[in-house]
Amino acid sequence: MEIILPVLLVIMFMMAAYKKTSVYDSFVRGAKNALPVLISILPYMAAMLAAINIFRASGALQGFIDLSSPVMEFIGIPRELTPLVILRPFSGSAAIALLDDIFKTCGPDSYQGVLASVMLGSTETIFYTVALYFGSIGIKKTRYSIPTALISGIAGIAASIIAVQLMWK
Repeated sequence: MEIILPVLLVIMFMMAAYKKTSVYDSFVRGAKNALPVLISILPYMAAMLAAINIFRASGALQGFIDLSSPVMEFIGIPRELTPLVILRPFSGSAAIALLDDIFKTCGPDSYQGVLASVMLGSTETIFYTVALYFGSIGIKKTRYSIPTALISGIAGIAASIIAVQLMWK
């Protein structure tokens, strides 16, 4: 597995030599073209991160966790994973931090640690992605994107629960 990146780099340099293309100049040109995109994306990233921090700092997240934990436990999601399920659609970095907390409190090889890992790999940061990418190109009406993404997120969580429960027994 660790050989994939070096092999891809060698192939890239061989193709560049075959086509007589300057790899460095192409890289610089690509980086220069990426700057306007980065500048257009930054306000959306800042707004989403600020909203997540306000949600957490206000106590609204904890209140929502307290309300939804019984339902989550009923469907097979331990209380420790409720914040992960709630925050994952909004922030990947917050979800990774929660995963680290789960590893520290429950252990990476525990049911909670394995389920959290599989959930993280089976879901996406829906609202972050929509806000960032749709916002950066000026799309105001997302139509069916968010409902479809939420359904796929729920399917990912359900598949995670089923897969880990089958593995765990």
